[in-house]
Amino acid sequence: MDSHTDSAHFRRLEVVQTGRRRRWSEDEKLRIVLESLQEPRQASATARRHGLSPSLLFTWRRAFGAKPTTASRSGPGFVPAVVVPEQGKTSLTGTVGRMVIVLPSGRRVIVDAGVDSAALARVLDVLEHR
Repeated sequence: MDSHTDSAHFRRLEVVQTGRRRRWSEDEKLRIVLESLQEPRQASATARRHGLSPSLLFTWRRAFGAKPTTASRSGPGFVPAVVVPEQGKTSLTGTVGRMVIVLPSGRRVIVDAGVDSAALARVLDVLEHR
């Protein structure tokens, strides 16, 4: 006996058209990427407005090397730190626990090992925004 009861029946199969694949010119992509960079949190809204997925928009942003100009900062960020020996000193005595932080503006901050990290973060935040 046949245990599969649907073997003699045919079912209706529908082919649904999803539309053609969209082709974007480089100029259109660049215009959309620039529009998404105008304000913070504009990427998803821009993607919806142009009918594309946010992941595709972020892929285009990476391809163009685009970065938002207005970064929303809630606190201090990372800055490059370079530790260099003081000129004229050949030994490490006297410099143990000292760190020189060079900010992107060229300002240098020299701190000892016992510095309060919260105070240092406030100082760096103030110097970075000047």
